[in-house]
Amino acid sequence: MNTPDFSPYRAFGHNMPVNTPSALDPLPQVRIPRGNAFVLDSPKQVHLLGAGGAGVSGAARLLFAQGHTLTGHDRERSPFSEPLESVGVRIRYGDSQAGLLPERTQVVVRSAAIGDSDPQVIEARRRGLQVLKYAEILGWLSQRYRVLAAAGTHGKTTSSWMLYHALQGVESMRGAGALVGGMHGDLRVNAIPPQGEGVLVVEACEYDRSFLRMQPRGAIITNVEADHLDYYGDLDAIHEAFACFASRVSTEGLLVLGSQVPEVVEQSAGCETWRLGREVQVEIQNKRGGRYTFGLKGPGWNLPRVRLAVPGSFNVENAALALALAMGRAQRKGLDLRVAGEGVADSIASFRGAARRFESWGTVGGVEMVHDYAHHPTEVRVTLEAARRTMPGKPIHVLFQPHQHSRTARFLNDFVDALQGAARVVVADVYGARAHIDVQAAGSQDLVDRLIAAGIPAVHGGSPAQSASTLAAGLQGACAALILGAGDIDGIQHELRSELALRCA
Repeated sequence: MNTPDFSPYRAFGHNMPVNTPSALDPLPQVRIPRGNAFVLDSPKQVHLLGAGGAGVSGAARLLFAQGHTLTGHDRERSPFSEPLESVGVRIRYGDSQAGLLPERTQVVVRSAAIGDSDPQVIEARRRGLQVLKYAEILGWLSQRYRVLAAAGTHGKTTSSWMLYHALQGVESMRGAGALVGGMHGDLRVNAIPPQGEGVLVVEACEYDRSFLRMQPRGAIITNVEADHLDYYGDLDAIHEAFACFASRVSTEGLLVLGSQVPEVVEQSAGCETWRLGREVQVEIQNKRGGRYTFGLKGPGWNLPRVRLAVPGSFNVENAALALALAMGRAQRKGLDLRVAGEGVADSIASFRGAARRFESWGTVGGVEMVHDYAHHPTEVRVTLEAARRTMPGKPIHVLFQPHQHSRTARFLNDFVDALQGAARVVVADVYGARAHIDVQAAGSQDLVDRLIAAGIPAVHGGSPAQSASTLAAGLQGACAALILGAGDIDGIQHELRSELALRCA
């Protein structure tokens, strides 16, 4: 059997079992005793801190659909906050001040990036208001809906949207909702309220141990690797967290694991588990322009042909995991698995990607531009590999915005290895998210120096706008520009296109 060249992920963990509800039980009644964190059983006046963040903005869409009245605050506008404003959510911007907390606020919801020292958090507590972290909202959602979760160091955003698509392909499973940390590329939303059975696909982020608030009815774990060390401290703590997450999946649910998820994570689960390469088998049938067609088999079901519209061998694994969990749900519902298989395969073929995940910015003056959210060395490497396959023969110039000084410091050499083969690398200033808790720190020039020492042409570009100009100045003839980073580097799209258009005028 031919299988794609999946990247190796090595990890170990600890068995941390917890009791979880049965997947077949009716949805539990959420009872809210006075002082309990889950105070959102009836409409409230909710104020969002970090309203433009991927998680909080998505939760806001679900809260809005349930009748809560929302206000919010963030430092600046984002692609996530603007859609909320369009439906009437009043969001204020700038530095946080106590006076920005509306008088009628009953509950405050904050992102993991908002600390206890935030003036509005302090003011809310002075007033005796409940202040919930985004992670606590996930816990509440797990009680309110039938949650299917996608976790993992890499690929969870894409896998979440793939799972959502797969479920929509079966008539009796349509109506599933979604809460995802990245926008759907076509729908341009990051959350969709569930209908019907109350199934909600949730991207389960490991940062701040958010996913340990959840009790999903089924789950995917794509992979486990060192990241978020500014929070966890070491790899052992990450392994322990993923093992605990596995143990929280309903005992009558299903956990689908990537090919390299460590055995100890599987051993922590109290439910049925399928592993890619064991119960779930992939057979590659064709590859064209970096996009794969494959067959997929699992216990009692067979998808003879799945065609992906998104490139990269890593997306074969993402799709296989999503399809397997969808088929597992169809199996548990007693559906015709042949019909269900045709539906999920057809539906996932229509998925053209999440925003900022190998997102095409078009071609200007012979320069093909692609943007990706990659900010970990593994993500940078596999994205660069996908670019080589989808744009064969073209020299690939990379504009990379490092994300966090601590991650840059810990993975300097790994980033150098990941960027091998780039025709040139422009390194923008580090996007300093959560800089207040960074212990280790390295800057863009540190990475540039390491790249040059390794024989990779590199230059420090400065701000995103300056880096766009530097990148454009070196793009000659038919080539490719790969823009990487999880910060605000996506904001250069129009500037870069203008620079290239002016050069061709």
